Amino acid sequence: MPSHLSADRPAQPPEPGTVDALISQTRRLRGDVDAVRRDAELDEDDPKNRWQRALCELAVHQLDDLGAHLGQLKAGLPDELPVLPDADAVEIDAAPDTASDPGAAYGGPAPARTGSLLSRVGSAEWNLLNDEVSWSEELYQIFGRTPESGPMSLDELPSMVFAEDQPVLQAMVTDCLIDGKPIDGEFRIVRTDGRVRTVHMMGEPVLDADGCTASMWAVLRDVSELRRSERAVRESRDSLQRRRHLERTERRVAVELQEAVLPPWRGSLRFAHGGPGAPLDVAGHYLPAATTGLIGGDWYDALALPDGDALLTVGDLTGHGVSATSSMAMLLGALRGMAVAGIRPGALMSHLNQLLETSVQPALGSAMCCRYDPVSQTLSWAQAGHPAPLLFRNGTGRALKRPEGVLLGATAGAAYEEAEIRLLPGDLLILHTDGLTRSGGMDDSGTQRLLALAPRLAGARDAQDCVRSVVEEFGEAPREDDACVMVVRVGQ
Repeated sequence: MPSHLSADRPAQPPEPGTVDALISQTRRLRGDVDAVRRDAELDEDDPKNRWQRALCELAVHQLDDLGAHLGQLKAGLPDELPVLPDADAVEIDAAPDTASDPGAAYGGPAPARTGSLLSRVGSAEWNLLNDEVSWSEELYQIFGRTPESGPMSLDELPSMVFAEDQPVLQAMVTDCLIDGKPIDGEFRIVRTDGRVRTVHMMGEPVLDADGCTASMWAVLRDVSELRRSERAVRESRDSLQRRRHLERTERRVAVELQEAVLPPWRGSLRFAHGGPGAPLDVAGHYLPAATTGLIGGDWYDALALPDGDALLTVGDLTGHGVSATSSMAMLLGALRGMAVAGIRPGALMSHLNQLLETSVQPALGSAMCCRYDPVSQTLSWAQAGHPAPLLFRNGTGRALKRPEGVLLGATAGAAYEEAEIRLLPGDLLILHTDGLTRSGGMDDSGTQRLLALAPRLAGARDAQDCVRSVVEEFGEAPREDDACVMVVRVGQ
């Protein structure tokens, strides 16, 4: 009978190198193993060659597994893949792993575990003629048995196998002993120390001179860590897919809600009721964030009021997704209603602050509300922690002085000042949320870039052309947050 010691040597880790080098090395090793396997097939009657071929088959399995894992590593995992649980963290219990630590099976000191997926291999032969059973030393360690307890016969082996996996083992043994077929399969065992392990068994019958089965060879590999890691990868991938599906669904709902709330007009919108006064040419645009796929709570709006005035407003709520857009929809609806009721910008900001403070979805928000009287050409406005409007006149631009006003939802009972400015024919206002000009620092470089557009804005045909110039300047830059911009030009 050939020695089983060749099956007991633990696999050694490969030398460090790039993934491509490891893949090439794995392919070369597989080619070498195939060559050895072909040599072993030359003499089917030689027990040593049969054993060598069985070991080669097992090596091919391991190299195929390794090649598949390296291929996944080279291809790269999806972005934001959840962290995989460590193999040690998913053990059934805290008992020592004697399949990895040989000393643990006999009460000796166990070396520190490395977490390697390269498992040990044991071997066995069950002789049907004399009922002898031979186990390699490694197989005792895999099953958690001491050599003094002796090897297990084929009749005893199912006692350590999971009940639901016993038919698998029985079918493999029957195929080998009765039908003379090679066997290849996996089953779970409960070791003597209570640990659950997954064992991969490959074997084949050994025939006597009359062609009858005389014994069964088998090599067994503890693949518990490998299967756990595969399960962790699979569960992490499934979890990531579910999370991305939820994110896509949330984004779709947020986009639909935003589109239902923001102004439906495209291009320029002219406010002129046929009465006296300078009309307004208004255009707006929403710019999504470059660093997130979720929709935020930014808004812009222009609305003709019953008394002939025009409501102009922009704002931004904290957060992203459906919660932010739903809060934005609530706030914008309240703002429109109060403006139609004739509430002035300063008082309107106070009401919005109270509304946001008592909302079931607490949030902070910045906002600016302007009311334009076309007869007096007066713009009255208030703000809540929001960037001031930029006024462009005679080819130059400047930021208006902000009246006092804290963020919405920050302080109960906050009061908001109101400012006024008379606009002249040809004046142009840019109202925007801070996501347009914020670049990660505290400087005002974004505002200066907007003011530097004055010559281009002065030559624009209408408000929509001005919006295009702003989007061309800021639309390609990566922004941490989404943004809105609205351009208002006073007609002649």
